[in-house]
Amino acid sequence: MIKHLTGDFETVEYDSKRSFLLYDNTDNEAYPMHWHEALELIMPLENHYIVTVGDTDFDIPVHDVLVVPAGELHKMPAIPGRRLIFQCDSSVLSGVSAIESVIRSISSPILINKELNKELHSLAKKTLLDILSLNNKKNELADVKVYISLVTLLTSIREFQLEENKLYLDLDDSKLDEYSEKFNSVMQYIDANYMYDISLDRLADVAGYSKYHFSRIFKQYNSMSYLQYINARRTKAAEHLLLDPNLSITDVAMQAGFKSLTTFNRIFKEIKHCTPSDFKKLFSAHQ
Repeated sequence: MIKHLTGDFETVEYDSKRSFLLYDNTDNEAYPMHWHEALELIMPLENHYIVTVGDTDFDIPVHDVLVVPAGELHKMPAIPGRRLIFQCDSSVLSGVSAIESVIRSISSPILINKELNKELHSLAKKTLLDILSLNNKKNELADVKVYISLVTLLTSIREFQLEENKLYLDLDDSKLDEYSEKFNSVMQYIDANYMYDISLDRLADVAGYSKYHFSRIFKQYNSMSYLQYINARRTKAAEHLLLDPNLSITDVAMQAGFKSLTTFNRIFKEIKHCTPSDFKKLFSAHQ
C-alpha cells in the first residue's frame, strides 16, 4: 500500500541518508491514482505489469522498463508477480546544471523495450538489476554507483531522443549540434527570466531564428512548445515558493511570472493535477 497518500499526492519517504527507494514488490494489490515528486522506473521480474499514466495504459512485459516522470498521475491494478519499482528524488538530479537538460527531456512516460531500441532496452534492464544488487549494500560507494547507473541510463535515453530527432527532422550532425546549442541557450534564458514577460520575438532573437522557424523547430526538437516549457518552468518555481508560509497564493503567482491568479490556478492544475492551494496544504500537512 502507499504509506503517505493525501488526496492523490504521495509523499515519498526516503531513507534519511538516501534520496532514492527501491521496492522489490510482490504485493498483489491495487495502487490508486496518485502522483509524486519522484522520478519512477518500473520493471517486472515475474509476470507482466500494467501501469496507467494519465489516460494511457502501459502493459509491461518482463524486463521491459517504464519511465514515469515526476508529477505524472498513475495507478496500478492488482496483479500477482514481482517487479522492481525505483523512485528517485528528481530535485537531486535537476539541481546539477550539467545534466539538467537530460532531466528536462524526460517529460512524458517512456516504455523501453526491444522494439524501441535493443541497446537502450538492454541498458535499462541492466540498470535496474544493478540497482537491485547495490540497494542492500552499505558501503560508501554503493549509493554513488546507483546515481551513476541512473544518470548513464537517462543520458542514453536523451541520446536516443536526439538521434530520433535527427532522423525526423532530416538533420546532419552539425545541424543537430546547432539546434542543441541554440535551444539550450533559449532554455537557460527562460530559466533565468521566467518571472518576467517573455516574448516569442525575444526567444527567437536569442536563438537567432525567425519567429516562425523558432516556434516550429523548438516544438519538434523538444516535444513541447516554447509556451509549454515556460509554463513548466514557472510551475516548478511556484512549487518552491508555495512552501513559504509567508507568501500568499497571489504572491506566489506574481513571483513565478504568471500574469493572473486565474492563469496560475489553471496551468498549475494542468501540470501538477491539484490546485496551488491544495499543493500548499499537502506539504504543510507533512512538515
